[in-house]
Amino acid sequence: MDPATRERLFDFRSAFEHPVTVWITVAIVAALVLAFVVIGVLKATGRVGPELHRELVKRTRSWAVMAPLLVIPVLQGGFWTMLAATSLSLLCYQEFARATGLFRHRLLSLIVVLGILALLFATVDHWYGFFVALTPLTVILLAAVAITADQPKGYIQRVALAVFGFLFFGTCLGHLGYIANDADYRPIVLLLLLTVELNDVFAFITGKLFGRRKLIPATSPNKTIGGALGALVLTGTLVAVVGHFVFRGGRMDDPLLLGGLGLIISVAGQLGDLMMSSIKRDLGIKDMGSVIPGHGGILDRFDSLILVAPAVFHYVGYIRGLGDGQVERILTGS
Repeated sequence: MDPATRERLFDFRSAFEHPVTVWITVAIVAALVLAFVVIGVLKATGRVGPELHRELVKRTRSWAVMAPLLVIPVLQGGFWTMLAATSLSLLCYQEFARATGLFRHRLLSLIVVLGILALLFATVDHWYGFFVALTPLTVILLAAVAITADQPKGYIQRVALAVFGFLFFGTCLGHLGYIANDADYRPIVLLLLLTVELNDVFAFITGKLFGRRKLIPATSPNKTIGGALGALVLTGTLVAVVGHFVFRGGRMDDPLLLGGLGLIISVAGQLGDLMMSSIKRDLGIKDMGSVIPGHGGILDRFDSLILVAPAVFHYVGYIRGLGDGQVERILTGS
């Protein structure tokens, strides 16, 4: 392993070389501190009742735990970013498998988990050809192994659920980790994480202020057209402004291209959230889990990333390239 690759994967000392990494990290810390201060002021002035105060504190504490879990791996190095993305994939799949009952089909679940781990290997190795090939190969394996149970009844459902789980929680989220093969992955990943989460916040705030007509009430009764459009405008603007500093001087540093990136993040993020709402309503459950106080499960919090990660990966990769100039086949040899 050459020194440049070792530094990208493991050297945390270069964490703050890019100014955007510093700005976003400081902004996240400042936002959490400000949130606790605002909640304290609201309580002291009697603007919120005890029940709402407890809920706000619970949610803010959850973010105080989640934010370091998201940011620290990115700062530590590319390998830890890849490992964190894979851990997120596995946790999301676990919640999905339990909610749908797929966990009862242990062999299919084992193949999905092994497929996700194989994606991690391809990502760390920077072997994009293998990374791409793993999706059809895993789908083929799932379809073939399901036959061996000799239970035709329910075959389509079992295979479809397993394929769905691998495609969305393995392949889609796997693109988030693969971005860490780029020399400037830190500001790109942090921009992605920051804007995806704020996209939800923007949709909530503008929906409360301007939302009149429901977006798709049977799927998500609280989503409004006003909230969706507000998130589109605010997220698009934020991505264009911060993206200018992330991609300064490169092919992506163009207002139209950055506007397209903002459009992708906002639309794909909202669609990911609505997709999970559809799944939960189909299953008849409110949350996919309860591991995060005030937020439900891991999937309830990070559903927007599922569609955003691959969309951003391929958009930026097509225009600017991702991982270009970096050593490939690090583990297996080229």
